[in-house]
Amino acid sequence: MGIHPTAIIDPRAEIAADVEVGPYCIIGPDVRIEPETVLEAYVHIHRDTIVGRGCRFSSYCSVGSDPQDLKYRGEQARLRIGERNVFREFVTLNRGTVGGGGETTVGDGSFFMTYSHVAHDSHVGNGVIMANAATLAGHVTVADCATVGAFSAVHQFCRVGPHAFIGGFSVITRDALPYIKTVGDRNEAKIYGINTVGLQRRGLPETSIEELKQAYRILFRSGLNTSDALAKARERDWTAPEVGILIGFIETSQRGFIR
Repeated sequence: MGIHPTAIIDPRAEIAADVEVGPYCIIGPDVRIEPETVLEAYVHIHRDTIVGRGCRFSSYCSVGSDPQDLKYRGEQARLRIGERNVFREFVTLNRGTVGGGGETTVGDGSFFMTYSHVAHDSHVGNGVIMANAATLAGHVTVADCATVGAFSAVHQFCRVGPHAFIGGFSVITRDALPYIKTVGDRNEAKIYGINTVGLQRRGLPETSIEELKQAYRILFRSGLNTSDALAKARERDWTAPEVGILIGFIETSQRGFIR
């Protein structure tokens, strides 16, 4: 298709020769779009945004818009998007802020469903799924292969661990643990065991899944307080690296974690 004649492209934008730009798209200044990327009709990439190879944006996406931060005064900051990401209709992604590091980032191979939102200075890893209307507030980190369910919201500065599964309509105000299912609203969010099905689909060995289940029982079902449970878990000679990641995630939590 090439570039549709109704598209508006700033002269400071850099667009690879094979990028498809649909009707009525707007591409602002200092935007760079790598090859094999497709913009369907009415996509707006505002400014200061880098889009990697092979991404696809459905209609009415708003990408690289100003951060929704009352402290923002027009300082230069950007949005960096990796390769092979899919952004469905009405997805919104804000640029970063100087106070938050100056950059919002998205890794490779993630899927953003309709109306999902990534706020300023958030960092989304590789292979992440954000279902319809899932929302990340500012300064959120979502690790590789995590899933954020439909209509869920993650509070500012929270972390979502690798392979975490956040159920639909959840409100996450503390860190969501890796490899574990977390479901519930602001007052009732709880963990519900290892994300077994998700880990199997991602190809994690059954031996690793079994060790994660054993670690889960020590950490959260032994009746020990957090310090004692961590100490007991550290005594074991685990072969699965994922157990070490889970323990390290708990030990480095700044906001506390949902349990």
